[in-house]
Amino acid sequence: MTSDKADIVISICNGIIQGDENAVTAALKTYPFVPQANAGRNYTPLQATRVFVRDGYIDRYSDTRLVNPAVLRVLSKLLPRDFPFHPNWKMTDTHPAYWELAPTVDHIVPIARGGIDSEDNWVTTSMLRNSAKANWTIDELEWKLLPPGDFSQWDGLTDWLFRYVGQHGLENQDRYIVQWYKAACDVGT
Repeated sequence: MTSDKADIVISICNGIIQGDENAVTAALKTYPFVPQANAGRNYTPLQATRVFVRDGYIDRYSDTRLVNPAVLRVLSKLLPRDFPFHPNWKMTDTHPAYWELAPTVDHIVPIARGGIDSEDNWVTTSMLRNSAKANWTIDELEWKLLPPGDFSQWDGLTDWLFRYVGQHGLENQDRYIVQWYKAACDVGT
């Protein structure tokens, strides 16, 4: 069996039992607590859409196809009982597709871990994977950064959104749908 972080905790516990403060201190130095700043970031729909299109609406950690956020909201608007959405993403009141298929921007190297806040460090992933990753690095999670998808092969149902809006207009759509629709238009998808 190889040494792991549990071994460090064992050393800390043994040092406490034996009253050996030096052993505790030495063990803690090998597995220190490093406070991490909350580096929350909100991307505009235009910034996010550029990343989603660049990555072909593919989750770069799992290779899962993701869906344009406006499409999911249109479905919730049309099918509120069968495809519900809660404004705070309350899991008991939100269809799982929002967590599994809604794209979001993630920092490959978290800002809290020294990553930069630039498009070179941004990647498309699902809300579920983004939540699971938090401030961990992909190496720590033993994940891989997969190649981007091809937007011409999978557009996240953006073409469907354009056709839907073409038939039904934007005047009856909520602000969220409108902003994502306009971002897709501005990116030139």
